[in-house]
Amino acid sequence: MTTPNTGKVKVLIADDLAPGAADIFKNRGIEVDFKVGLKKDELISIIGQYDGLAVRSACKPDKDVIAAGSKLKVIGRAGIGVDNVDVKAATAKGVIVMNTPFGNAITTAEHAIAMMFAAARQIPSASQRTIAGEWPKKDYIGIELFAKTLGLIGAGNIGSIVADRALGLKMKVVAYDPFLTAERATQLGVEKVELNELLARADVITLHTPLTEQTKNILSAENIAKTKKGVILINCARGGLADETAVRAGLESGHIGAAAFDVFLEEPAKANVLFGAPNFIATPHLGASTVEAQDNVAFQVAEQMADYLLTGAVSNALNTPSVTAEEAPKLKPFVALAEKLGQFAGQVADGGLAEVEIEYEGQVAQLNRKPLTSAALAGMLRPFLAEVNMVSAPAVLQERGGSLKESINEASPIYDSLIRIKVKVDDKWRSVAGAIVGGKPRIVEVKGMALEADFQPYMLFINNSDKPGFIGAMAGQLGEAKVNIATFNLGRETAGGDAIAIVGVDQDVPAKTLEAIKALPQVRYVKVLKF
Repeated sequence: MTTPNTGKVKVLIADDLAPGAADIFKNRGIEVDFKVGLKKDELISIIGQYDGLAVRSACKPDKDVIAAGSKLKVIGRAGIGVDNVDVKAATAKGVIVMNTPFGNAITTAEHAIAMMFAAARQIPSASQRTIAGEWPKKDYIGIELFAKTLGLIGAGNIGSIVADRALGLKMKVVAYDPFLTAERATQLGVEKVELNELLARADVITLHTPLTEQTKNILSAENIAKTKKGVILINCARGGLADETAVRAGLESGHIGAAAFDVFLEEPAKANVLFGAPNFIATPHLGASTVEAQDNVAFQVAEQMADYLLTGAVSNALNTPSVTAEEAPKLKPFVALAEKLGQFAGQVADGGLAEVEIEYEGQVAQLNRKPLTSAALAGMLRPFLAEVNMVSAPAVLQERGGSLKESINEASPIYDSLIRIKVKVDDKWRSVAGAIVGGKPRIVEVKGMALEADFQPYMLFINNSDKPGFIGAMAGQLGEAKVNIATFNLGRETAGGDAIAIVGVDQDVPAKTLEAIKALPQVRYVKVLKF
């Protein structure tokens, strides 16, 4: 969100982007420098000259680079992942970070299918030995993929393309994805299952999920032990989704029939525990490496950056919603409120976002609600999908079969403006509402119960029965763990009935303490929320 730039605008392309990207900038009157392979100190010494920085994955704009970018307004990543960009530092400095979330989906999906074939028939090893003068025909008895079961972990944009290709091979596809609804699974032609069932049934498992706290080592030693003997593992998504040491052990024992990885926990992977393991295939993060994909993402990021620098239009930003410059001042506080309410709703929904309703009351109902809804959905999805942004969030929810309903009411009984988010979980609705109070986003209602609470970095959310002894017992558990209470807010339906406590604390609550609070007789539900 910025005003149009009327002065000389300069962009640095610091990675090997398709040449057409520079032409897009030049044709729109933006000066371009193309400098690839800069060392960090070299980049820091010149970044202050530029309004925009275009990168792929080799250039790493960290907090030091961003701090040196005195004119820097936007960083464009030609591709999906932004692991190489310090988004937090960019946000703090007011630098927009954009990516191109859908430009290389087909290419990455095709690479996963290619790796699956290569692993099933051990093509790289057979090729190497044949070229060396051997004729090792008897050593390579592969498997047919026809009629085999493919286990898809992650059924988003790339995963759904892989499913479509696998179904064309007459494979059966089972999918695990917390956001995949039964209706969307039917549309894709896959069977929605829980993770343990997928592990037990799949002949081939392929990963298509971002790396988050929830997905790190999703193929752990424990989960690998639950798979079929001879299972084939494919990872063209993110390093760290599979425990590399456990995969090595599985390959050596023969429990894993073959594995093919395009990504690794540490890259460039000049050395890795998996290298040299039997029946292991590696490629150097080639998932998005086709001419078509590289052209798509390069052209897309150049157009997005030029639009932002010249007109203030925002597209595919990870740290701000799409919005015009004229709308920005009115929308800014409500964007912050919507995103925080979304984070609250997403964390208490426990992964189930089949139905989402967002209600706008009062003056906010008259504003451009699209960026507000996008911000709310991004907040909901981000705890599980780290790469989701405020532009792609609605599409991400839709592609997982989640439904979204918006409603407006021009009157608001208490506040000038109010936003309420409702999420359906196991046939029950969980709701949270907020307003701008004193210029700050505040929670003003939970489960229909009125209360006012500021957002804190750590908040203990408790649903309890309104009975004596609860507050003292809960506070005692926090005190014993040396967790300091910053704020304390209560709401209830009636005396002795259903109640809510929102406790702001200064640090995370230890698991042991959380279990002790859960065990209190008055407590029905408790969770630590992080903002």
